[in-house]
Formats: sequence, structure tokens, C-alpha cells
Amino acid sequence: MDNEVVERNFGQKLKMLVDSSSSLKIKDVLQSTQFQQVENDVPNLGASNNTYWLKFKLRNVNRDPRVILQVPLPTIDYLDFYLVNETNKVVQEEHTGDRVPYASRHFDNPIYTFVFDIDTTSVYTIYLKLSGGEQLQVPLSLAKSEALVKGVQTYSIIFGIYSGIISVMFIYNLFLFLSTKDRSYLYYIIYIFIIGITQANFQGYTFKFLWPENTWISTYAVYILSSLAAMSAIEFMKQFLHTKHYYPVLHRIGTFFYIPYIVALVAAFSGHLNWGYQIIQLTAMLAAVFMLIVAWLIYRRGYKPAKFFLIGWSVFLLGVCSFVLKDYNILPYNVYTYNMMPFGSALEVTLLSFALADKINILKKEKEASQEAALRISLENEKLILEQNFELEKKVQERTLELQQSTDALEKTLSDLKDAQSQLVESEKMAGLGQLTAGIAHEINNPINFVTANIKPLQLDIDDLNEIITKYEALDVTANVQDQLNAIDKFKKQIDLDFVQTEIKGLLSGIDEGAKRTAEIIRSLKNFSRLDESDTKPINLNEGIDSTFVLLRSTFPSNLKVTKEYGDIPLVECLPGKINQVFMNIISNGIHAIKNKDTQREEEQITVRTWQEESFVKISIKDSGSGMTEETKQKIFEPFFTTKDVGEGTGLGLSIVFRIIESHRGNIDVLSNVGEGTEFIITLPVN
Repeated sequence: MDNEVVERNFGQKLKMLVDSSSSLKIKDVLQSTQFQQVENDVPNLGASNNTYWLKFKLRNVNRDPRVILQVPLPTIDYLDFYLVNETNKVVQEEHTGDRVPYASRHFDNPIYTFVFDIDTTSVYTIYLKLSGGEQLQVPLSLAKSEALVKGVQTYSIIFGIYSGIISVMFIYNLFLFLSTKDRSYLYYIIYIFIIGITQANFQGYTFKFLWPENTWISTYAVYILSSLAAMSAIEFMKQFLHTKHYYPVLHRIGTFFYIPYIVALVAAFSGHLNWGYQIIQLTAMLAAVFMLIVAWLIYRRGYKPAKFFLIGWSVFLLGVCSFVLKDYNILPYNVYTYNMMPFGSALEVTLLSFALADKINILKKEKEASQEAALRISLENEKLILEQNFELEKKVQERTLELQQSTDALEKTLSDLKDAQSQLVESEKMAGLGQLTAGIAHEINNPINFVTANIKPLQLDIDDLNEIITKYEALDVTANVQDQLNAIDKFKKQIDLDFVQTEIKGLLSGIDEGAKRTAEIIRSLKNFSRLDESDTKPINLNEGIDSTFVLLRSTFPSNLKVTKEYGDIPLVECLPGKINQVFMNIISNGIHAIKNKDTQREEEQITVRTWQEESFVKISIKDSGSGMTEETKQKIFEPFFTTKDVGEGTGLGLSIVFRIIESHRGNIDVLSNVGEGTEFIITLPVN
């Protein structure tokens, strides 16, 4: 040995004995003739249940007898060192590894280090006994103590830089999470923490600083931390890339990767460490490729933050591949390939932090644009509402003056109408109110016009009756009474008194029917608009659906049949006005889809069903309209996306529906086929 030279990775100078039964002792090994020559510079023992013995001869050509042997693979479960002299006598032995308390080590270093003295007159043989559940590689370094100092310092500096990057990114993103309350940052800081602990475990520092006496955790940490790191990465990806919105199927597939990780942990805890490690390695590669594909698909959909995720994950995947290829001797084992995974994860963490920062800017711009568009639409709708309410108020006042002489019931109906109109002015906030007002006015005008049309003939009939009464009052008992009565009878026949009486009954019945229809519209309008929409309260969803159909009745095509299949459902705690808005938007879209079909059926259908499943209430609204393609169905909840012609829709209706259902902790599913219609299934919790 040269005093200044560090002998590294001299595996081809070693011989190896495989102990498949793990029962051989040092005395048996000293007598064994089954040792085989090692062919690689870094012996690769794979992942198995075998125990391996390595030996090599050593002569010291320096005056200083002190020699240091290092095995820089901190995750070996068991590692025994034996120094044997020329007479086959063991002069020094040490027992260490992840399953041996850290305090038993003679040298305080995560890297397995053996210090021994050999004189210059003899040839010694060093035996190493190794076993473990993970991939076993045996890089060796042999030198004088002074020569190994630089290597240890390099090893510590590299991990120190990595720890610094991870710590800075953790604190930085923790600060952003506390500032923004964005869940993406919460998932990310959890991922950073776990990946940092995982890399520290691979480097042996967790055993030294966190659980030096707990050999159980030291044994299973690589399985637990690797699984948690992968699962936290999957959860962060789903949150950051909004996979549930862009690709719901891939969002659900990502969860299935938990299964092999759980199987790997069960296998490891039941004693099958090698199987557990191989399952984790295979699953990690598949999950990494899956996440890469998902990021690419979402980036192609136009989600810009996915670009940083794609780059960062590609770098990390490159580091993982280099680390794994090193395990299979495809790449050489050296300080670079050994540290490629920490390097890749550090760069990935940094790039993803940039991605999250960029996401803030994107969301800010989107929010500003959305607020500007919403303000513009709100102003336009407010102007339209004011104009239409002015017209409605004018017409209501005209009809009120004409109906003041009518029955008490009709006066009460007109009073309710004024109350409803006042409520609309004060509390109606829905974007679709401008489109509804014309239909509401039409519905109200029909019964009111009917009443107005009956008043004039009713007045004429009453005038005839009054004239008869006047004639009776004018009878002169001093004259010929019979002649006067005959004149009155003649007048009765002239005006056809029986017809007048029958007509009065008919006219009054018509006025009563008009009043009832007006009252029905008013009740539906009041139930739909709801002054209490800022407070949750238990409501009957069936009544809300009925009110919606009443308000939309004027928009029905002549061939439309509405089928209601209401179940016996409980009251649902919700914001009534918001839920009614959901019904209004979905049913209006269904009517529009039916009207715009290329080929109309003899009878078109809108079917509404309600039922209860456990603690949830479900509402199905199905139309026989034109249906949607899969591509359209993926976009219908995006703001400003619409298939209607310019001027017919803003593209906000279903986006508002989605947010309302989400705020109620419910969900909405869409089933649609082109030419077969569309079905919306809404699920709401009872409480």
C-alpha cells in the first residue's frame, strides 16, 4: 500500500463465497475452497436472501501499521469484518450494519469504516460477511487515514449541499403555503420533507442522527420512506396538475399505484425483504413514467405550469435511472452515479418550486381576467335587469289600476306580484335572469290579459242588470203596473237575461282562473329567487324543481313532454337560491339542446328523477337533445366554453353549476352520447 494512494473499487482482486443457507461461521469459511473470483470492480450481489463472504489479501509496505477500510454503502443490513493472519487466526473482528445499534460502531461515520493495524512482515487476509434485503453492492476504499480524509469531506460536502437545498426549498414553500393557503404547497412541503428524509436514509444519516438505537426502523426505513415518497409525489402531482379536472380517468389510475407499495410493505414486514425491495423498484419506475406521461398530456392541453413539472420530473427520473443502472453494473459505480438520485431530486425540488411560483402569477392573471369579465357581464346584466324591471313595473302598475275593482282574491294576487317584483329588484343576482325575464313577463301577461279581456264584457253585463234594476225602481204604482211589467219583460228578452247571467258566471270563472294561474307563477318565482340565499336551510328539492319548470314553461317546444319521477327524499341543508340556479341552468341547456336538434322526434323528453342513497340525495336531469362528443364533455365545466352561437350564451352557466355543487360538498356526473341526449346526475349530502 502506498501511503498517499487510495485504493478504490478493487473488486477484481476479491474472491466471493455464496452462503445460501446463511449458516456458515468464520471457522467454516477459513477452511472453504468454494471461493470464486469476482469479475467486477464493484461486486454486485443483487437482492436476495443469501449471505455473501468476500476476501482479499493485504500486505502493508508502509512503516505506519494503521490502515482504514471503508464500505460506502450505508444500507447494508449486516456487515461483519474479520482480520486473519497467516496462521488463519482471527486477530480482529467487528459486527455492524443497519440491524446493529449505531453505538456499536468503532468509527463514528455513516459509511462503514474499519480501522486496523498490520505489520510490514506478514500478509493478512480480510473477510467481509454481508447480507441484506436491498440491492447489495460492495464499493471498497482502502488507504491510510490521512488519504481518506479528503474523500470523507467530499462525501459530507455533497450531502451538506443537498440538505441545504432541500431545507431552503422546504422553508420557502412552507412560507408560501402559510401566505396563500394553496393546498398545492401543502402537498409539496410534505413531499419535500419525505424525499429529503429518504435521501438522508440512503446516505446513512438518519440512522446516525434520528434513530441510532432503533434497529427496527433502521431495517425497514428504506421500504417505508421509499413508499411514502412515491405516494406523496403522486398526490402532489394530482393536486398541482389538476388531474381530476383535465383527465379524471388518469386521476383515478394514479391511486392504483398505492396497491403495489402496500404489497411491498406487507412483504417486507413479513420477512420477504428482497421481494418488497424489488416490488418498490419496479413500481417506482412505472409510477415515474406514468407521472411523466400525465404531465406531458396536461401540458399539451395548455396548462403552462406542467412544463416545469415535466422538466423537473424528467431530471429526477434521469437521476433514478442512473442510480438503478449503477445497481445493475450498466453504469460504473462512482461518486457521480451514486449521488445522481440526490442531485436529480434537488434539481427537481428547485424546478417545481419555480413551477409553483409561476402558478401564482398565472392564477393571478386568470383571476384578474375572470373578475374583469364577470364585472362586465354583471354590469350588462344589471342594465338589462333594470330596463326589463322598469317595463315589468310599468305593466304591473297598469294592470293593477284596471283590477282594483275586482275581487279581494285578485287584489291579493296583484299585491303578491308587486312583492315578487320588488324582491327581484332587490335580490336577484343570477346571470341568467335577463333571459328569464321575458319568459316570466309572458307567463304573467297571459292570465292578466285574460282577466283584462273579461272585465269589459262583465261591465256591460252588469250595466244591463243595473238597467233592469232601475226599471223596477221606476215602477209607478198609480199607473198601469201590468204594462210597465210587460215593458220590463220585453227588455229582459231584448238583452237575453238568462244568457247575461250565464255569461257573468263564465266571466267570473275566467277571472278566478287567471288569478290562480298568476298566483302559481308568483309562488314559483318566490320559491326560485329565495331571499335567504346567503343562509343554508333544509329545503324540499322537489319543490325547487317544480318552480323551475313553471318559470321555464314559456320556453318549452310544442313537442316536449316533461316526466317527473320524484322519490321520497329528506330535506337537504343547502343554499336554496343557488341550488335552484343549478336546476335552472341544466334544464335550460336541455331545452336548448332539444330545440336545436337537426331532426325532431314526434315527442321529445325531459325526465327528472330524485332518490336517496345512504346520506346523499341524487337528482337526475335527462334530456333527449343532440348529446355531446367526448371532447365537448371534457370542457363543459370550463368558464366561457359554450357550443351555442354568438350572443346566445356566455359559457358561464355550467361553470357556475360546478362551483355551486362543489361548494355544497357534492359532485356532478355527466353521461352523454351524440344523438342520444345528455344526463346530469347531481349528488348532494343531506347535511
